[in-house]
Amino acid sequence: MGIRKLKPTSPGQRHKVIGAFDKITASTPEKSLVVGKKRTGGRNNTGKMTMRYIGGGHKRRFRFIDFKRSKDGIPATVKSIEYDPNRTSRIALLYYADGDKSYIVAPNGLEVGQTVMSGKDATPEVGNALPMQSIPVGSIIHNIELRPGQGAKLVRSAGAFAQLTSKEGDYAIIKMPSGETRKILSACKATVGSVGNSDHALEKSGKAGRSRWLGRRPHNRGVVMNPVDHPMGGGEGRASGGLPRSRKGLYAKGMKTRAPKKPSSKYIIERRKK
Repeated sequence: MGIRKLKPTSPGQRHKVIGAFDKITASTPEKSLVVGKKRTGGRNNTGKMTMRYIGGGHKRRFRFIDFKRSKDGIPATVKSIEYDPNRTSRIALLYYADGDKSYIVAPNGLEVGQTVMSGKDATPEVGNALPMQSIPVGSIIHNIELRPGQGAKLVRSAGAFAQLTSKEGDYAIIKMPSGETRKILSACKATVGSVGNSDHALEKSGKAGRSRWLGRRPHNRGVVMNPVDHPMGGGEGRASGGLPRSRKGLYAKGMKTRAPKKPSSKYIIERRKK
């Protein structure tokens, strides 16, 4: 999966770097796994704006992704690699031997025609989903569950991967993409390999209009607001605004914001690197 630069026929084209679609093999999604997606524009059920800087954007259809991989022991063939507008990674359409179809996040190296499987008896190969107690130490993994049977919650973005560093009793020790090292129950499933489309990090929109196509409206900074609108607002001229904080006054950018008595802290062995 590469990237494309375009001829500088305009300022927007000059700075634009977009992902290549050479690995994508299907242009339309599987109809039975798709549903229309409604946009909120940042408004809640009463019409009040609760999220700022959201609105517009191209119409999307939501693809149902199988994050649970619960069809253990049934082989599935990769029918196609497709684009998904709702996530940074590509998705793969699976045809199971029993006739079912499903989408999964496409790992790096997964090809059309390849066979994948889930369950404790599956081999630890790219695209196969196994409980971490069945995955060899040192393996690169993604789509990690936090609770057995809950479905994958961690390491799902384009190019992301974690490493299974060791096992201690009922727990597997995982080194996360952030650098954090933490324990997760070894009965939880993970998929072998790293998430595909790793060149997504090199993409550049090139112009403001591409952000509007994605449903992002112009974002104004706190320091340019008035004191009534933001804790960092006000002052004569270009005032720094003091310590960076959110509109509600919560500190940001370097200040520790994690709750000191959060229950999951006991599973974290080493905090992420700054």
